[in-house]
Amino acid sequence: MRTLKKFLIMSVLLSGLVFLGGCHDAPAPSAKATNAPPALDPVRIVRGAEVFRQNCASCHGERAQGVFNWQKPGADGKYPPPPLDGSAHAWHHPFAQLKQTIQEGTLRLGGSMPAWKGKLSEADTEAVIVWFQSLWPEQIYAAWLDIDRRAHADGK
Repeated sequence: MRTLKKFLIMSVLLSGLVFLGGCHDAPAPSAKATNAPPALDPVRIVRGAEVFRQNCASCHGERAQGVFNWQKPGADGKYPPPPLDGSAHAWHHPFAQLKQTIQEGTLRLGGSMPAWKGKLSEADTEAVIVWFQSLWPEQIYAAWLDIDRRAHADGK
């Protein structure tokens, strides 16, 4: 049911974007002030889908499905891009950590993801997270919300 609702919302929003063409809304307010994750709001989902397609899909796949055998390191010893669609470990990380990973990349951790800070705005980074979270099954998203709440309670 949730997937059907998302599909209908996305269809309506994408139709509106085609109609509005060159119109641009101001960026969504940042979650920085409250440190709370942004809601899975349809406008952010649409924006996040576009930003993801332009910047992330070449590595993580068009539907955030990741790379085949992402759990095994390549010849360079680095792990390939994982799925972000709820089928891998991204949902185990609180919002702040997901955002930090995108902004800082994983090069200093031995990974191959570049830092996107300075290339993606904070609002676009958050929109990308909201988009790939919208792909997560309801049970995974509910479990992530609990992880994120606990991280806030622990001051992380």
